[in-house]
Amino acid sequence: MKEVVPFLTKSVFKNIYLPINFLNGFSVSTLMKKPSTQLLSSISRRFLATTTSLKMPGYKVLALDTLNPNVKTMEYAVRGPLVIRAVELEKELAQGAQKPYKNVIKANIGDAHAMGQKPITFIRQVLACVAYPELLQNGDMPSDVKEHAKAILGSCGGGSTGAYSQSTGIEIVRQHVAKFIEHRDGVPADSENICLSGGASESIRNVLKLFINRDGKKAGIMIPIPQYPLYSASIEEFNLGQVGYYLDEDNNWGLDPDELRRSYAESKDKYEMKAIVIINPGNPTGQVLSKENIEKIIKFAHEHKLMILADEVYQDNIYGEGCAFYSFKKVLTNMGEPYSKIELASFHSVSKGYMGECGMRGGYVEFVNVDPAVYVQYKKMISAKLCSTTLGQAVIDCVVNPPKEGDPSYDQWLTEKNEVLKSLKERATLVKEAYSNIEGISVNPVQGAMYAFPKIELPQKAIEKAKSLGQAPDFFYAMRLLEETGICIVPGSGFGQRDGTYHFRTTILPQPELMKDMLERFERFQTNFLKENS
Repeated sequence: MKEVVPFLTKSVFKNIYLPINFLNGFSVSTLMKKPSTQLLSSISRRFLATTTSLKMPGYKVLALDTLNPNVKTMEYAVRGPLVIRAVELEKELAQGAQKPYKNVIKANIGDAHAMGQKPITFIRQVLACVAYPELLQNGDMPSDVKEHAKAILGSCGGGSTGAYSQSTGIEIVRQHVAKFIEHRDGVPADSENICLSGGASESIRNVLKLFINRDGKKAGIMIPIPQYPLYSASIEEFNLGQVGYYLDEDNNWGLDPDELRRSYAESKDKYEMKAIVIINPGNPTGQVLSKENIEKIIKFAHEHKLMILADEVYQDNIYGEGCAFYSFKKVLTNMGEPYSKIELASFHSVSKGYMGECGMRGGYVEFVNVDPAVYVQYKKMISAKLCSTTLGQAVIDCVVNPPKEGDPSYDQWLTEKNEVLKSLKERATLVKEAYSNIEGISVNPVQGAMYAFPKIELPQKAIEKAKSLGQAPDFFYAMRLLEETGICIVPGSGFGQRDGTYHFRTTILPQPELMKDMLERFERFQTNFLKENS
């Protein structure tokens, strides 16, 4: 047994995120205070105890040294060690543990309903009817809800959402998505070029799988820094080449074409450049691109023969004065040839916007100018997973085909939608004002999406403490914040940031009273943290 421990320690050291799976029985806060050697030894012993108790044969087909290396190296900071510790703290509080706070505030993820947002009535009524059609006989259900549900069920096998749909999604839902896009952009859309999926994330990952490495070169995918970790994690998992381009923090996280050119020039010899990812509105940075900025990006993509992957899931979340959402499809189409011929995949989701239906897992991708033969292969690939959840597809239908003026559900739907977006706008303003008045913190206006990405000026003493523990300074800061206030955020290092700068992502989703409580806790912590480390 003693001979095995050094091997496991070395293996765990190479894959620092993987051991989190073996933390049951340990306090994360206790582990984080241990020197690296003690930490790794503790995890190794836990691993040995776990595998020994299973009484399995000594040889494992799947072991750390035979596991897909891309799986071991991928990281997803939004659900990392801080979230595990947050869950642990919630359990401790439930068991009566004494803390300087009564609850944990999970400001780490864009989960609106978890933060107290109420579901949209129309969406849930339609869902209830398609899941339990007997409700269609209920006189209390609005007539437009019933008609909506009947239309969806009529396009399902056997008239039931319990049946598989086509791999690309329920036909009538895709038709409604196409009409939604046409109404939004004023340009034609074909339902045959639309595929429904389990959230936008599934479509994004499916599209990334299409790119291959040739002649010893990885396919280069340009992504913004800071970026949503789905992209860096998927690029690593699929063994593609990550090419980061920095957003300009001093210009409200704007996208500078000169920075795109710098990033491309530095990577074109290393990678075979294939695509550029744009997140608009931005996650985690909350900026909204102007039409002029989008045009410059499109011209850059055309110049360098890049496909555009447009992550547009926050298109309903626009708060900044003078800001407006412009889809990449609309802009490139209106630019005319040659730009209107650029290959584009655009993504949307029911998880964000005013709906916040994260758990329903509904999303779609629209392909524009993609080679028909390639699209056939894409549909073949997704058919191996049969279809996305039909209830998620039903939510998509409610989002793209909502009640119309004069319908029985229209007034309530419009009121609920506007109340959500109005409240989010107020919280976006509150977050900007509050963090801007805290010493050592600066933050750009939240123009859109659901997040702020404040910059922290960490004292040198705190940076040295973090390094002595083998931790990133902003991770050290975030863990201290969690332990002392119950606020869970995501360190900027999980999204990428310029060297020597430190940030964190926080959502604007906590309801107003909880938001005020969170900001008060944060200010007290920051004051004490600066005093301690000055």
